Amino acid sequence: MTLHLPGPDGTLRAYEPRTEPRTLSPGSAFTSRTVFSAAHVVADPYADTTPDAPAAVDWDATLAFRRHLWSHGLGVAEAMDTAQRGMGLDWPTAAELIRRSAAEAKAAGGRIACGVGTDQLTATAGTTLADVRTAYEEQLAVVEESGARSILMASRALAATARTPDDYLEVYGHLLRQAAEPVILHWLGPMFDPALEGYWGSTDLDAATGTFLEVIAAHPDKVDGIKVSLLDARREVDLRRRLPQGVRCYTGDDFNYPELIAGDDQGFSHALLGIFDPLGPLAAEAVRVLDTGDTDGFRALLDPTVELSRHLFQAPTRYYKTGVVFLAWLAGHQSHFTMVGGLQSARSLPHFARAYELADGLGLFPDPKLAEERMRNLLALYGVNR
Repeated sequence: MTLHLPGPDGTLRAYEPRTEPRTLSPGSAFTSRTVFSAAHVVADPYADTTPDAPAAVDWDATLAFRRHLWSHGLGVAEAMDTAQRGMGLDWPTAAELIRRSAAEAKAAGGRIACGVGTDQLTATAGTTLADVRTAYEEQLAVVEESGARSILMASRALAATARTPDDYLEVYGHLLRQAAEPVILHWLGPMFDPALEGYWGSTDLDAATGTFLEVIAAHPDKVDGIKVSLLDARREVDLRRRLPQGVRCYTGDDFNYPELIAGDDQGFSHALLGIFDPLGPLAAEAVRVLDTGDTDGFRALLDPTVELSRHLFQAPTRYYKTGVVFLAWLAGHQSHFTMVGGLQSARSLPHFARAYELADGLGLFPDPKLAEERMRNLLALYGVNR
C-alpha cells in the first residue's frame, strides 16, 4: 500500500504507511502541570459562503473535538488564534463558540479558558484607546457571563492605536481592575500575527518585556498567568523567573515546549499550545508520565513530536492552523478538509505530505488505514495518480 509523496523539489518518494495505531487512552486531569490545548473550529462544508463572508461552523463536530480533548485530561483554550480569530472566525461567531463551548465544558466537567480580544473593531486613524477598551470590555463580558476563565489576547487595534508603553499600561490596567476573576495575559509575537509588531510599545523585546512585567506587577492578584508565544525558549525562561509569586507561565512556544514544560531547578512552564490540538492524546500521556516525576520518560514521549510541530509552524507561522485542521481530518475528527475563510489553501501539497508522514510515524492517527485513504484521495485530487 505504498504512497508516493511529493517533496519540496517536486519529485515523488515512496512511503509505507503505518498499519497499527498507537494506543493512547483517555485519562484524568494532570497533577504537576496545568495544560490547555488551543482548539480549532470545524467549518460547515455545505455552507454556500466565501472567504470574506461570516464564518459557517459545524457546531456538532466542533464541540465533539472539545469533548475529545477533555476526555484526555486537557483543558481547552477556546476562541484563540488556533480557532482562526482574525483569520476567518468573526467576532459574532466567536461569541457563539465561547457560549457553546463553555456550556459544554460545564456538562463534561472540563477546564476551559476563552480568548478576549478586540477583533470586532477595525482600527482607523480616528480610533482611540477608549474604543479599544470598549471592544475588550464587550468580549470580556461575554466570557465572564459564560462562566469561563478569560484570556486577554493581544489586540491588533491596540497595536495600531497605542503610541507609548503607557498606553498599554492604561488599557490593561483598566481591564484587570474590572475583571471579575484572575485572567491569563497573552503575548503573541509578530511571527503569529504581523500586525502585532511592536506590542507593549516597543520592537525591542527587552523593553517590551519590561512593560509586560510592569502590568503584571501592578495587578498580581488579577493575573492567573501569562501565555508567551515568542518562539524563544531563553526569553521565556528569563520571563518566568521574573514573575511574581503565584503567577503561572503558560508556554506557547510550539518549537521548544518539551524542555519548557519539563523545566529546570528554578521552575517550569505550564502549557497553552496550538500543537496540542493534533498531539492531544500523546501530549496527555506524556504529562501523566511527568506527574510521576519521570522527566526522562516525559521527554522520551514528547521530544519526537517537535519535528512535526516545527514543520506545521514553519514560516509563515500564522498558517499553522491549516496543518492542524488537515491532521484533524486525517485522524477522523471531521469528515472533510474545509476551513473557515478558505484557509485550507494556505499550505502546499508537499507541506501536507510531510505533515502526514511525520504524524503517521508518531502514531497520531487512531485509524491509520483511514488516514492513508484520505491522504491518497488528496494526492489524487492534486493529480498524483501513482
